[in-house]
Amino acid sequence: MAAVSAAGPAANVFPFRDARAAPDPVLEAGPMAHGPLPVPLVLDNGSFQARAGWACPGPDPGPEPRLQFRAVCARGRGGARGGAGPQVGNALGSLEPLRWMLRSPFDRNVPVNLELQELLFDYSFQHLGVSSQGCVNHPIVLTEAVCNPLYSRQMMSELLFECYGIPKVAYGIDSLFSFYHNKPKNLTSSGLIISSGYQCTHILPILEGRLDAKNCKRINLGGSQAAGYLQRLLQLKYPGHLAAITLSRMEEILHEHSYIAEDYVEELQKWQCPDYYENNVHKMQLPFSSKLLGSTLTSEEKQERRQQQLRRLQELNARRREEKLQVDQERLDRLLYVQELLEDGHMDQFRKALMELNMDSPEELQSYIQKLSSAVEQAKQKILQAEVNLEVDVVDSKPETPDLEQLEPSLEDVESINDFEPLFSEETPEVEKPVTTVQPVFNLAAYHQLFVGTERIRAPEIIFQPSLIGEEQAGIAETLQYILGSWRDCTRRNRFSPRYPKDVQERLVQNVFLTGGNMMYPGMKVRMEKELLEMRPFQSSFQVQLASNPVLDAWYGARDWALDHLDDDEVWITRKDYEEKGGEYFKEHCASNVYVPIRLPKQASRSSEAPASGKGSAASGGGAGEQA
Repeated sequence: MAAVSAAGPAANVFPFRDARAAPDPVLEAGPMAHGPLPVPLVLDNGSFQARAGWACPGPDPGPEPRLQFRAVCARGRGGARGGAGPQVGNALGSLEPLRWMLRSPFDRNVPVNLELQELLFDYSFQHLGVSSQGCVNHPIVLTEAVCNPLYSRQMMSELLFECYGIPKVAYGIDSLFSFYHNKPKNLTSSGLIISSGYQCTHILPILEGRLDAKNCKRINLGGSQAAGYLQRLLQLKYPGHLAAITLSRMEEILHEHSYIAEDYVEELQKWQCPDYYENNVHKMQLPFSSKLLGSTLTSEEKQERRQQQLRRLQELNARRREEKLQVDQERLDRLLYVQELLEDGHMDQFRKALMELNMDSPEELQSYIQKLSSAVEQAKQKILQAEVNLEVDVVDSKPETPDLEQLEPSLEDVESINDFEPLFSEETPEVEKPVTTVQPVFNLAAYHQLFVGTERIRAPEIIFQPSLIGEEQAGIAETLQYILGSWRDCTRRNRFSPRYPKDVQERLVQNVFLTGGNMMYPGMKVRMEKELLEMRPFQSSFQVQLASNPVLDAWYGARDWALDHLDDDEVWITRKDYEEKGGEYFKEHCASNVYVPIRLPKQASRSSEAPASGKGSAASGGGAGEQA
């Protein structure tokens, strides 16, 4: 997202790009991916966009992921009947015509529909040049949500190991991979990660390089809610352009024209000034047609257009008749050939041909030949009649040339005209006025403009003030203060105890790291510094750092992590681990979640259950109640 500055009112008009995604080519894996050791595949499985590429060892592992596409699928209506199958990612082109058909494997940021997730994996492997038939013989580094549910990870491991037969996999959090990519190497650091994506926002404390999952907080707001809020604002403001105010265009406004206000109330007061509004409002130009609703054609032009349409229909009907006649003629020739077989005495071939035609007797064949012959003759007559009518229309449409000899006036005619000359006025007769086009009473271009003023700051402000859209949640600043503040300890007579000691708080705020696509608004870093300045003690220090590339740093970090831990078996989940310990099992590392195994309730042994049941049957009802 970049702030677009305008020098004057004329420069404040911005057309919508309406970018259409180009289909991804099927790439080749390359010689580096087929070395002596399998090269890891890095998949950033985001809810908005998926990114896939290779973690090739060497001095130049690659500038960026080879594949980036929207994590959505659309199934065609005729897919089950042999029609077009499901389309994924950039193969969809423009999303708006298919918006009602789009399906995502995610619920918020957690994958729950593994059937759609398999389509995303198939698309990634196919376009990276990896054959998914049989097995994918490459280790995979896959991102997952913070505190990912065990069931989701279990289904994901089952899909990777059972469906694709991968050798090993490692799970990690996208924001921790981004943190890993931006921190200096071989440095165990602490900090606070503020990650805001398409569906939700997380605040993650990092202590000595490991995630403190107990104090992680999540806000169910992100870029998707901001785009929906902006769409509702502009649809209420411009009810005449409801269909043109689409989610894709709202995302474009958010990415390129929105910003975060350092002080929201003060910024709104600035927008009350007419000069400030005129200099900073962005006029988004909607596509429109300059043709008016009223017709500007003359009667002769209308008649000519009707004749052209009539000719076009006649040609279309004639073409259809010819095609049908050709099919019927081929069918008739086939039937006549079968009849010749009967006449020549080839009975075996005749019976075989009759069975192929699904007929029972020669009489039925003869009846069908007569009907088809009459239909062919009628079709030929219609075609000839249509050609004759077309020639007659062409002849009639030619202008008749008058006889020039009859137009020459005689002397008597001239004298009679001179007798009536005084009756005519000396004024020139009125000439028929040409039909003029009706000019619009307003500027069509200006009518199709969306004036985006305070909406530029209102939409992204919801992550700081969720109450703007009616959400009963705390914003980023309040949640951050909650993590750094105190909590009520019931075991110590409701005394307030800090979650972290003061020295740990100082270490955390010295490295506040911002990452995620929803953190790319201009002014985000300045706003976070202002919020920290208000909540931290007087004259205390803190430092806010924005990721070098908030969108792609998660993939870069996962690639760097895969290269650094390629031979470390302590962080990879092998197929043996999956079969022995279950699909929800994974190994912790510096960019992973905290593993919490499933604790099943202990069941009593059968030997102890038998005497208990015998005792219960011999005891009375009251004794059974006491035992229970």
